[in-house]
Amino acid sequence: MPSEATELVSVDSPVTGYRIILPDDWTRLPLRHGTEDAVRRILDEALSRVPFRASTGQASDFTRQLESRFRGVVAEARRSGALDLYLPVRKTGTVNLGASLVVSETLLPRRGESDAGDPTDVAVRLLSRDGSRNADLSSGELDGAVAVRREHVVPADAGRGAELASRRVEYLASVPGDAARWFLAAFSTVGGGRPDDELADALVEWFDAVMATFRWRRG
Repeated sequence: MPSEATELVSVDSPVTGYRIILPDDWTRLPLRHGTEDAVRRILDEALSRVPFRASTGQASDFTRQLESRFRGVVAEARRSGALDLYLPVRKTGTVNLGASLVVSETLLPRRGESDAGDPTDVAVRLLSRDGSRNADLSSGELDGAVAVRREHVVPADAGRGAELASRRVEYLASVPGDAARWFLAAFSTVGGGRPDDELADALVEWFDAVMATFRWRRG
């Protein structure tokens, strides 16, 4: 049964947040407030459901590795200034770090409505700031707002804890009523070990279906 996930954005605007529908096994971690409580809850729940049959030493190693990787993912999302991090947590207690969804907000310098430029062009420029090449770009709408979708492959980077290349899909939408505010939903997956395998393809299709449920929350 799908569940609804919501985060309010504390900015004075007709739009006060967003709604998306995710499966029950996806858990939201707020990154502005209450992050440590959410991290501890997820780790405690995950570890309580794992039937350790190994020695106490092996169990402790597993616990440390899981917590280190999990906190690393959360820290990376917080460094980017994100609002929310979503991760799949299976009923067995397994925290799957092979896929994630990060929601954030991008602000442009407020130079007045006339200087904002065409929203689609602005979105493309914003998504191209990191210099990614060979990206698949397309434009459309999210709940009536101008949006751009970008899909590309992010190379492995062991120095940042990314041992495998990942497939990344981003939706960037102009927040209605405020030309300086942009909503960004970034999905990432390593698939079954390769960003172009069948599992990665299926997960990208799934994420596109999730974004079809996107709605603005208004005050």
